Amino acid sequence: MRASRGRPNLPPPSVRACDADREQVIAELRDRFADGSLAQESFVFRVDAVLRARWASELAEVVSDLPPPRPRLVQAVIGRVTQAGRTAARQMRGMSGFRPPPLPATLVLPAGTKEVFTIGRDAACDLVLADMTVSRSHAGLRRRAGAWLLSDVGSTNGTRLNGWRVTEPVPVRAGDEVTFGSLTLVVIARPPPLPPSGRAGVAITP
Repeated sequence: MRASRGRPNLPPPSVRACDADREQVIAELRDRFADGSLAQESFVFRVDAVLRARWASELAEVVSDLPPPRPRLVQAVIGRVTQAGRTAARQMRGMSGFRPPPLPATLVLPAGTKEVFTIGRDAACDLVLADMTVSRSHAGLRRRAGAWLLSDVGSTNGTRLNGWRVTEPVPVRAGDEVTFGSLTLVVIARPPPLPPSGRAGVAITP
């Protein structure tokens, strides 16, 4: 199997998939989600398929129908959130009794110079998540070399990054999906503008 440009270099199809192979494929799926090539529902479905895959051929099939990669722009993530609201409003305008579904909640990466942010249900946390599956002190963000590292601080229900359990500090960036307990948020760099309907995804900020 010959990998296309920008695609992960997987071993031959008859080789069993390892964690490194899965991480490569999930990284590509994350990039496709960030640049707007992949819908959230499709992203979640494909990540689940990657986690279940036993063979390299199964991993290759997950990304075989994806278009070539486009430049990674945070604006693409923000644009998709806004466009989703506009499209739903146009298609369903005038239908009695219809209520547009809520857009995905978003986690805005902290701005400013502060180095450490605490995340949890406790009101003393920098980022307060009002969800009963979130521990009082659940996770944290730490700035290192201009990037943010996500860590779990012994929460009851765990922290996941793009479906993977966080057991040590890991880099987090725009386009990632972070799950605290059962609460899943899409990471963006800045809050998205409100669509014409006045509704937007929940922006959780410090």
